[in-house]
Amino acid sequence: MKIPRLLRLGGHENFHTERRRHLEVFGLHNLPEEKQAAIGRVHFDGVRGRHGTTAVRLFYPRSFDSSSKLPALIYFHGGGYTVGSVDEFENGLRLLTEAADIITIGVEYRLAPEWPFPTQLDEYEDVLSWTRSPEGARLGIDKDRVLGGGDSAGGNMTAALCLRLKDEDKAPLKAQILLYPEALDTPAATENNSGYYLECNGIFGFADNYLPRAPNTPYPPAHRYVSPGMQPVEELSGLPPAVVFTCGFDPLRM
Repeated sequence: MKIPRLLRLGGHENFHTERRRHLEVFGLHNLPEEKQAAIGRVHFDGVRGRHGTTAVRLFYPRSFDSSSKLPALIYFHGGGYTVGSVDEFENGLRLLTEAADIITIGVEYRLAPEWPFPTQLDEYEDVLSWTRSPEGARLGIDKDRVLGGGDSAGGNMTAALCLRLKDEDKAPLKAQILLYPEALDTPAATENNSGYYLECNGIFGFADNYLPRAPNTPYPPAHRYVSPGMQPVEELSGLPPAVVFTCGFDPLRM
């Protein structure tokens, strides 16, 4: 069953239209606080990095004891690199926090096209470094058990960060959780190219916003930090354990 045009994402002429329609459908329909999943507490903070301050939101389970340390999941939300916010994903992150008994960190990363690649990867690494700092320890984070995860574009950036950390011989994430990641071209992109919320032709528009095409760019579309899933299998060895979730009618299905 295909869905109404209003609920589909992708395929418009420009990202301004996409953002406006995205806000119309999702931005004004966040659950009121009294209906959100119950957790221990929420802490708002900021990570100072190479592009300025990145806002983060930490969700704590009810079991949290300030005298102990818990694993943490850094979560980068989806939205084609151009739309979305932690607000839209808050209830899901709350559910995950309580079910997994972890600290979940929602990252309000900078959006393209105003902030093109590799801004977001830089922010991801800056947040990771912050979790491993004395400030992270003060907030109850076990620096040796920090995972990364995200959906769609966020899954892409998680996989890309794992590659970059490996290339730079830096301490890896403990694991990577990839929810229908935008990581490679698949037959599903043809099978489900229209009518199932995410419009396949819109994916290319999102990618152009994230990675503007320019002569002599050091980051072509096939670059390993842009398209991590298109790299040779041997290039993907030695990375953190990964859990991949995929959906039947999604053009991003692997």
